[in-house]
Amino acid sequence: MTDERLTLRQAATRLGVSESAIRKRVERGTLRSDKGPDGRRYVYLDTGADTVTDEGADTSATGEPDALISEMRAHNATLQAQLSEERQAHAEARRLLMAALERIPPQLEAPRESPETAAAKPEGSEPRPGTEGTQEGVQRPQGGALRSLRRRLLGW
Repeated sequence: MTDERLTLRQAATRLGVSESAIRKRVERGTLRSDKGPDGRRYVYLDTGADTVTDEGADTSATGEPDALISEMRAHNATLQAQLSEERQAHAEARRLLMAALERIPPQLEAPRESPETAAAKPEGSEPRPGTEGTQEGVQRPQGGALRSLRRRLLGW
């Protein structure tokens, strides 16, 4: 078996790849090459090797075909663990916020209605037709009591 000396273009045609692929292989050292007296780069191909076109992935860069895949899987596992930790921290922060909101004293929740503002009824607060008798006996929660009721019902 002898090596055949070819130009970059001839080697690319013979192997079925681009000239830039041949240049990269020369840079990586997977193809033997030299410069001729005319300044052109020549590569040496084994004439005994099969001349099937290169249809698969070029694994000559890493030496291990699955190195990049295993590295990406390891990185993915790291990111998944980080996401899980962030979710736990977020849930803990929500729990602490809810506990702090429950401890707020009722005096600070909402200002009470003063007697002066209660006496001056707004125009829209008149009883609706058909409900005159029912509004008198119903007590509505006001201010902080309404907010506290919302918290209990909605879980805030």
